[in-house]
Amino acid sequence: MSAKERRKIILENIKASDRPISANTLAKSVSVSRQIIVGDVALLRAEGHHIIATPRGYMYEKEEKEGIIKTIVTQHTKEEMMDEIYTIVDLGATLLDVVVEHPVYGQQQAILQISSRYEANEFYKKFCEYDAKLLSDLTDGVHLHTIQCPNETIYHMVIESLEKRGLLYKEEKGL
Repeated sequence: MSAKERRKIILENIKASDRPISANTLAKSVSVSRQIIVGDVALLRAEGHHIIATPRGYMYEKEEKEGIIKTIVTQHTKEEMMDEIYTIVDLGATLLDVVVEHPVYGQQQAILQISSRYEANEFYKKFCEYDAKLLSDLTDGVHLHTIQCPNETIYHMVIESLEKRGLLYKEEKGL
């Protein structure tokens, strides 16, 4: 199989899936190494394909997202991270990303795509496995999230719940 044919298969697999597909899974499906997949995905992105990398694998970014998309500003410690994530997903919203404003590199974004406790727990396992640091460690815990909610009611429930838990950013809490 040629590299072009392989990339076509990879793209088809990613587009057909409604869940992230790991580089290892893609590698097995086309009998190459994980590193070849990483390179192939980079080339597919360079061609203009909207492939996003999540902590659980690759997804094709859908043009139209259902529901509403909102940005929230939160601040918390590492120990409060899972409370924040559970609060969002338990109310039916999806945590799309995390964004911080770095003083040297500017905006730094990590795609998360977490929509359930299962996905949150898988993210946390990986976070612990790699002894990862929060992006928001760079900003005293202050960060933004893009969330996708089925409707305005769910969005307001998320905000209210985060506020009750003391996880929304407040200037008096801030830097």
